[in-house]
Amino acid sequence: MEPFKIHILGCGSALPTLRHNPSSQVVEVREKLFMVDCGEGTQLQLRRCRVKFNRLQAVFISHIHGDHCFGLPGLISTLGMLGRTAPLSIYGPKELGPVVDKAVNIFCHDLGYEVTYHDVDTSAHQVIFQDRSITVESVPLSHRVPCCGFLFREKRSKPHVNREMTDYYGVPVDYLPLIRQGFDWTTAAGEKIPNDKLTTPPDPPRSYAYCSDTRYLPDLHKMVEGVNVLYHESTYASDHQDFADTYFHSTAAQAASVARDAHVGQLLLGHYSARYEDETRILLEAREVFPNSMLTEEGMIVDVK
Repeated sequence: MEPFKIHILGCGSALPTLRHNPSSQVVEVREKLFMVDCGEGTQLQLRRCRVKFNRLQAVFISHIHGDHCFGLPGLISTLGMLGRTAPLSIYGPKELGPVVDKAVNIFCHDLGYEVTYHDVDTSAHQVIFQDRSITVESVPLSHRVPCCGFLFREKRSKPHVNREMTDYYGVPVDYLPLIRQGFDWTTAAGEKIPNDKLTTPPDPPRSYAYCSDTRYLPDLHKMVEGVNVLYHESTYASDHQDFADTYFHSTAAQAASVARDAHVGQLLLGHYSARYEDETRILLEAREVFPNSMLTEEGMIVDVK
C-alpha cells in the first residue's frame, strides 16, 4: 500500500510557547507532499522532521490568522534559495492572495520559480485540487475570519495483479499493465480467462480531514463522514467553554462529538491553548466521547489507514 502519512510540524495556538509550534502539517500521499497551514517556524520544523522542502506540491492555508500563515513568506523565499524551478500553488482565502503577492514582490526577488495563488471560497464544500491520485475538498468552518478545512481523498487505484494466477496461465510480463487496466487473457489453447480471476481488489481509498479553527458545528460531521483520520481543533477543555464560545473555537468534547457522529476511524487533537501546562485534560475529555482520540505533538507521524 502506498504511503499516506500526516507529519505534525506544529499543534499550538496563537500565543507562542516553548512547548508547541504554531499550526502546520505536511500530508504525504503516494510520495507527494502537501503542506496544510504554515505558522511561524515551519521551516525549522521541516528541518527537524527531515521533510524535503522541494518535494512540496502545494500549500493549503485555512485562514489568515498569523499562527496559520506567518511562516509562508519565509518558506517561499527559502524554496527559491534551494533552487526550486517547479511552480508552487498556494490555496487559501481570497483575502490572503494580495498579502502573498506583496510578500513575493518585497522579499522574494528572482525566485526562479512561479508562485500561483488560488482563491478558495471558504463558504463552499467543493473540490479545489486534484491530480491523478488525490482530490482535495474545502470544508467550510466558522471562525472569526473566513476559514475552511481541507479533506484529502485518495482516488481509487487499479486492481492488483495476482502473479500466482498470471504465471499459472502464462500471461507475459509485458501484458500485466493491461491486466491491471481490466483486460482479460486468452491462453494459447483459446481459453478466455476473466480479469477478476487474474487480479485481486484494489486497496480501499483512504481519506484525511483537517478541520482548523472553528466553533462547534453540529452538522460538520456530514462533510467528513467516514474519513479514516480527522484532525479537529481542540483549543480548550470544557472548563473554558466560555472562551471557546467567545473566540469561535472548540472544546475537546465538541471535537470528539464531530468524530463520533462522523464515524471516523481516528481523531487527532490539536491547536492547544497556551494556558495548559500539558494536554492530559483535553485528551481524557475527548476519549470520554470518542475513545480513539489522540494528542498530536511536534515530530509525530500518523499513518492514515
